[in-house]
Amino acid sequence: MNVTQLVAVDAVRAARMLSEIRADALAGRRTRLAPRPVIEESWGRMLRGGVDPDHDFRSGLLPAEEVRRRREESPLRHVLPVLREGLLSVADTARHIMVVADAEGRVLWREGAPAVLRKADGLGFQLGADWREDVVGTNGVGTAAVTRRPVQVFAAEHFVRSQTSWTCAGAPISDPRDGRLLGVVDVSGPLETMHPATLAWVDSVAKLAEARLRELHLRSLEALRAVAAPVLARLGGRSLAVDRDGWTAAVSGMPYTNRIALPKSPVEGRRWLAALGPCAVEPLGGGWLVRVVDDAGVPPPGAATRVVLDLSQPRRWSVEVSGDAGRWTHELSPRHAELLYLLAVHRSGRSAAGLARDMFGDAGRTVTVRAEMSRVRRYLGGVLEHRPYRFRESAEVTVVLPAGTRAPLPFSTAPGVVGARHRTPLQ
Repeated sequence: MNVTQLVAVDAVRAARMLSEIRADALAGRRTRLAPRPVIEESWGRMLRGGVDPDHDFRSGLLPAEEVRRRREESPLRHVLPVLREGLLSVADTARHIMVVADAEGRVLWREGAPAVLRKADGLGFQLGADWREDVVGTNGVGTAAVTRRPVQVFAAEHFVRSQTSWTCAGAPISDPRDGRLLGVVDVSGPLETMHPATLAWVDSVAKLAEARLRELHLRSLEALRAVAAPVLARLGGRSLAVDRDGWTAAVSGMPYTNRIALPKSPVEGRRWLAALGPCAVEPLGGGWLVRVVDDAGVPPPGAATRVVLDLSQPRRWSVEVSGDAGRWTHELSPRHAELLYLLAVHRSGRSAAGLARDMFGDAGRTVTVRAEMSRVRRYLGGVLEHRPYRFRESAEVTVVLPAGTRAPLPFSTAPGVVGARHRTPLQ
């Protein structure tokens, strides 16, 4: 019987066994029963990061005004009814609490059984508290944010001793538009009230919340499209209507693209946009009307673009483009992270056949490469060239690598990535 099964039938015995496993593992002794992989990996990160298992470290709480500001800016505020309906009624009955934290691990909402809320206060699990894994150790909020998958932490599976009477199940909530982590929803309480099925329950509600966000986004684009349609019908040339985040509602005279990079604080007037070049930007109910006014293919003088490919965090890779048009970040899939890393290494460019060799060890797989690069160019078209594929010469490209001796993209077996790890210091 494994730990998860034991928790379901004998919480007291499970707690004792988990305490023994934790004590042996932290002392470097061989354990009678191995920790679950997700817990063992988290403990390893804590030991490497210098987190003290016997010291209850707490960073300062955010001021109430900052909590209010983060709530108002968080997309998670739109799905609180979904989370409450799915979790609170059962949580209150079962002596649990529901906690919603932002992507930085800060607790923004906390509701549930009063007795458990008081116990959470004693653990520092309060509004505005910082529950990142590298601050307070293995836990349902911070570890779920790092691994980007649902995590249940039973009792002494917590790294820090003061939390070992606590059990939690957390699931990440991501932006359905681009995969960006928005935060984590967590159900917590005493071990004896927690069931292994709690994790599946919390994850299901988190997915319902993501579905609700997707629905709200599509509704907002439909509303903008209705406003934009008659305007675009009167215009000649290339133009599009986008929402405040650059997501496209409608286009005219040009291929459809999912999103364009807008300045951080767009204003009306003539602007250089990385994906399109010189444009006239005008407000349009709920978004912006963007008209391409010059088809020049190169940026004007002084419009240098900086590209930062961030590979420093496990499975949280991103590319950030900044310049005169502002700053924009896109989270990357494993395949796109590999491709952009290769293009950063080979600034002179790679043909489709060359990238196919780099990715698959087979120069014949050009169809796959072209399809993937087409997807990459949808959000990086302004800084990427093709024939061969390469970053524009005017782009300043920086790769942020993992700290210490960790290799970039350690999951990758692509021949070009494996070879590049040992050749070129890019950071």
